[in-house]
Amino acid sequence: MAYLLLIVEPRGQRETRSAEQGREVYARMVAFGAGLKERGLLTASQSLRSDVHAVRLRKQDGKCLLKDGPFAEAKEMIGGFFLLDCSDKDEAIAIAAECPAAEWATIEVRELGPCFEG
Repeated sequence: MAYLLLIVEPRGQRETRSAEQGREVYARMVAFGAGLKERGLLTASQSLRSDVHAVRLRKQDGKCLLKDGPFAEAKEMIGGFFLLDCSDKDEAIAIAAECPAAEWATIEVRELGPCFEG
């Protein structure tokens, strides 16, 4: 079964780290992903840039409405993800508990599936 681990981190948290601390945190996450790949569990992973570089798009009355980041109303942002192939939800949760980001962010565990199913 496919599960997505979303790294939901507080906005502005990255700016509180020194460049060295940022590289150390990133290296821990890369090593975590490499370990998942070795175990045959990792389908894909990626870090995302801050929402300062993001754009939100909505359509209203047939017109595209764009809003540049950062998004003042947002207290958190998606910092990255791991797409896993797990046997079940319990395994996905156990893997999320191993993720270094759980020390500074929330890990949201989501099963992939059609949006029309509850």
